[in-house]
Amino acid sequence: MATIAERLTGREPVIDHLSGTPRAGFIDRWIYVFTAASFILFVLLGFVPDSLEKVAAVQAGQRAPFPLVLHFHAVLMGSFMLLLLAQTSLVASGRCDLHRRLGMVAMVLVPALVVVGFILVPTIYHQVAGAAAAAPPEVAGELRALVSRLENIQLLQIRIGILFPLFIAIALMARGRDAGLHKRMMILGTAVALPAAFDRIPWLWNSMPASPFTTDLYPLLAVAPMFAWDVIRNRRIHRAYWLWLAISLPFAIAVNAAWDTPWWHATAKAVMGV
Repeated sequence: MATIAERLTGREPVIDHLSGTPRAGFIDRWIYVFTAASFILFVLLGFVPDSLEKVAAVQAGQRAPFPLVLHFHAVLMGSFMLLLLAQTSLVASGRCDLHRRLGMVAMVLVPALVVVGFILVPTIYHQVAGAAAAAPPEVAGELRALVSRLENIQLLQIRIGILFPLFIAIALMARGRDAGLHKRMMILGTAVALPAAFDRIPWLWNSMPASPFTTDLYPLLAVAPMFAWDVIRNRRIHRAYWLWLAISLPFAIAVNAAWDTPWWHATAKAVMGV
């Protein structure tokens, strides 16, 4: 049972199964900072080389300029990742008062990200589909293949567009009354959006475009250190992970079942108005 002080402060009681271990308290405070920082590292490893390559292609006239909505998406997502790092760092350093005030920013960033994301998906699709329709025969085949790949990626984008705001909403609703659920779900919700970064890291094995397997695998590996410490520290699996799994698993099954099927390609074209 949590004490009255713990309920008022929103801090969860710690079951100390590693009493006498000097590093335990340090890891308790900083494992979430480490995880948030690793997320930013994954994003940089994926998007910086990819973006530089695409900018060079735009400058060489080999591809169309980036749509404005893509820049908005990059700024918003980058801001959210930095916010997550700042929030975990504030808690680790004992600045919970500032953490609570700064947390209100997420209530603006998350809806904005969802809206911009659902504008970005058809914008990119129609840009490529239009180029494929107008291209000469020698390049039209490559562009049609890219259109087909974008239709498969839409399955991942739809999943992220639903699960990311859902998990963050669960985290925000838990703040103040269930700190354990709040902090874990903020990390787990953010992990849902990482496949786009992992897909762009050139030296990682990637199952794409044949299968979405690695889009499920790498986010799990990204949260593995936090999960492992949780289990070692508390000798149980926190309910945040069970909740995350229960909600995520049906979406993973649906994405894998629909991937590259004629039905899905026809559906995607109908939804996009092509």
